[in-house]
Amino acid sequence: MTDASIRPDLDQENRMSLGTQAARNLASTTKTPPQMQEITPRWLLKMLPWVQVTGGAYRVNRRLTYDLGDGRVSFSNTGNQVRVIPQTLCELPLFRGFEDLEVLNALADRFVQQEFAAGDVIVQEGQPADQVLLIAHGKVSQIKAGKYEQEALRRVLADGDYFGGEAIVGVQDTWDVSVRAITRCTLLALPVQAFRELLNQSEALQTQLDQFRAMLSKPQDRYHQAAIAMSADHDLETELPRTFVDYDLSPREYELSVAQTILQVNTRVTDLYSEPMNQTEQQLRLTIEALRERQEYEMLNNPEFGLLHNADLKQRIFTRSGPPTPDDMDELLSRRRRSHFFLAHPRAIAAFNRECNRRGIYSPSTEVDGKIVPAWRNYPIFPCNKIPITKEGTSSILVLRVGEENQGVVGLHKTGIPDEYQPSLSVRFLGINEKAIISYLVSVYYSAAVLIPDALGILEDVEIGL
Repeated sequence: MTDASIRPDLDQENRMSLGTQAARNLASTTKTPPQMQEITPRWLLKMLPWVQVTGGAYRVNRRLTYDLGDGRVSFSNTGNQVRVIPQTLCELPLFRGFEDLEVLNALADRFVQQEFAAGDVIVQEGQPADQVLLIAHGKVSQIKAGKYEQEALRRVLADGDYFGGEAIVGVQDTWDVSVRAITRCTLLALPVQAFRELLNQSEALQTQLDQFRAMLSKPQDRYHQAAIAMSADHDLETELPRTFVDYDLSPREYELSVAQTILQVNTRVTDLYSEPMNQTEQQLRLTIEALRERQEYEMLNNPEFGLLHNADLKQRIFTRSGPPTPDDMDELLSRRRRSHFFLAHPRAIAAFNRECNRRGIYSPSTEVDGKIVPAWRNYPIFPCNKIPITKEGTSSILVLRVGEENQGVVGLHKTGIPDEYQPSLSVRFLGINEKAIISYLVSVYYSAAVLIPDALGILEDVEIGL
């Protein structure tokens, strides 16, 4: 029945009770605090142990390690013609620290482009190793003959990787593995003969080669650390070796980064509309949420200290096919002595679950802080939408060992700062301007550090499908 209070043509005197329209003017509504879609669980910030950085910088001391390059090269193309960018050749161990751009350009000109279809054998185990190969595009597998006449997959390589560098140094005469194309591939090959011709013409290149061979002759362990001499299972009165542990003379330092904004609130709003909810507190709460979201994004994606950019190249692997499989996740776990958790985009987690379903494998969940999350081998897989998805539809999956006591990944912050509102987050009053606007400077200080290389691993180029 239509309420008379909203019918102006009806006689107001004929109503027997208060109309709903008038009653609402005297009633208070039940309301929520301001809502925000951007807020996520921020598992990385929750699960990282945080280290207090009192001096504004955090120095990671390690044993002396001989730097062999082990980066990735980059390419440019004109149409379908690909050329290696000369400066990135310094990522090859032999050319680490080499600064003669003229020689690097001459080397780049000597690479020959080669094309391979999926399934093609690029090099065969046991044949002469007579070239260096750079992968400009595509994915290849390194395969070695097994003991029982079965092929054993050693490693999967993709864009920017290389192999065969030992050939031009003269420490390898034949290929110790076979290399086969998984997808269509574009490679650049530098024949050993072409390198030797340039070597005879460049004194700087000869000096670089001599220095590299001298570094290889220094005692090293399998991690390229300066070896610690020792003796075991010796006879009585055997003269023992003398040794010491050498430290890196240029350890890396992580400076605290900052995310900041200036929050502005009109005094009229705070004076008249702060009942029953304090307007300043609500504005500040949502601003801090946005800053924390940006903090987690930077800790993953910042080119200086972000985890996606600071994983060691030996701890980066590619999927054997395309989507993440149980085999890929096991390979990721096997590269460190201990892991604590995975971090992946929700769509990457869905792609992994599809592969488990396809194989008929049950991937159980686990409970963390009262919340149920996916897991693999009892290690939780935390969702994080800050991990980017490329335009090709690929993403990355991270696995972390955390904590200083575990030589893992740690978060860095500084508590006790002036006007601290939350740990390492300050809110400073800046004043009121002539337009009656109150301003607050909101700042959060943070960074992340990887203490040793195997604390962080990444499964790259994970196809997530639709």
